[in-house]
Amino acid sequence: MTVPAASVSGRQRAAAAVALLTAVLTVVLAVVVAITDFPEGLGVLGCVAIALGAAWFGVVRGGRQRGVGIAVAVLALMVGAALLIRNGSWLPLMLLVLGIAIWHAAARAAFQAHVHLPAADRPRRPVLFVNPWSGGGKAAKVGLADEAAARGIRTVELHRGDDLEQLVRDAVAEGADGLAAAGGDGTQAIVATAAAEHGLPYACIPAGTRNHFALDLGVDRDDVVGALDAFVDGGEHIVDLGEVNGRVFVNNVSMGLYAEAVQSEGYRDAKIRTLLDTAPTVLGPAGSELDLRWSSPDGVAHTSAATILVSNNPYRLGRAVGSGTRPRIDTGQLGVAVVPARGEDGTAGHGPSSLLRQWSTQAFQIDSAQPVPLGIDGEAVVLDPPIRFRIRPGALHVRIAPQHPGASPSAMQPDRVVDGFRALAAIAAGRVPTPDVLHRQDHRANEQL
Repeated sequence: MTVPAASVSGRQRAAAAVALLTAVLTVVLAVVVAITDFPEGLGVLGCVAIALGAAWFGVVRGGRQRGVGIAVAVLALMVGAALLIRNGSWLPLMLLVLGIAIWHAAARAAFQAHVHLPAADRPRRPVLFVNPWSGGGKAAKVGLADEAAARGIRTVELHRGDDLEQLVRDAVAEGADGLAAAGGDGTQAIVATAAAEHGLPYACIPAGTRNHFALDLGVDRDDVVGALDAFVDGGEHIVDLGEVNGRVFVNNVSMGLYAEAVQSEGYRDAKIRTLLDTAPTVLGPAGSELDLRWSSPDGVAHTSAATILVSNNPYRLGRAVGSGTRPRIDTGQLGVAVVPARGEDGTAGHGPSSLLRQWSTQAFQIDSAQPVPLGIDGEAVVLDPPIRFRIRPGALHVRIAPQHPGASPSAMQPDRVVDGFRALAAIAAGRVPTPDVLHRQDHRANEQL
């Protein structure tokens, strides 16, 4: 099976070239200032170096860390500006600030992947299933049903007490040749399961609250209406599905502390990385008594865990950019991430990030002496052991609107700051950065086992 991978567009090549050229010119200008405005120029050179490093940190990091990087860059530039203003050097000051700003913007643009997916035939009788309560009524706010009708897509809206699985089966029996879902990831999983079983194209409409599946598929979560174009002139991407005890999941299944978090009010604002990182430090003494028996890739049997997360393809975890996302959903592998129970190996609770065990596999099993609470794509469920996981490679034919990225935000972003310039050089040359540059973190996670 051939699957599309992230490609380098002309826009990305240009952005990467501009980023590299601007970085070089900015450093050269700073060196010239250091020489001509000595000794204050040396301070300016140091400030520019700090600003470049901090701005780059803001490029290859996400969330709060990106904000910190940008703030440090601005602070360093302010100090450098104060030194130049003392000498009345306004032109070099403006050029340095402009250079760093252009470099930062160009580097970010270079890492925004866009996949050109193979063209696919337009379905003649597609059906869209809408969960009107998802995302605070997002579907109604954007007039999704009317927009779908304008594109020849029939809409089925859920009502209280409706059985979504039965509604989907009825639609297929009536001749639906394409299935789309507008709602949370639980809704997406049900519709995607039916599409996979019947070999029908599927479209993910990001009308839920978090839309994790849409994010990793490369659907623009801010363009709910535009996502409907997947069934107009969209391209096709064949992706995997996960399965636990015969039930399909599109994102992940959690056990232990993370499964408990799924049922809490604060879960909607929580992130996978945050929960995994903090598990050992917030887990109480009873955490070591969780009966979750599993084996690591080296064959060692374990009798407990603070948190186990099994995902449809591996997540990028830790503190790298794109953390909590999956670079790809077509590798034919489950991702397994485990935070050991307190006291296991004698180290739990001392530096949570270093305790995260992560590996890839096609199948995984967990045993227990009692029913196991799980969070399946954010839904609280209890299953009888053994809990068996497997990957369904190439199970789902996803259609994605041509104007949407078609790739995860972490598909082309390097794990480490120091690899960023190598990645930029590859993009400027028209090449996708090699896996050893993009996914060093994944290798380290595998090696620690």
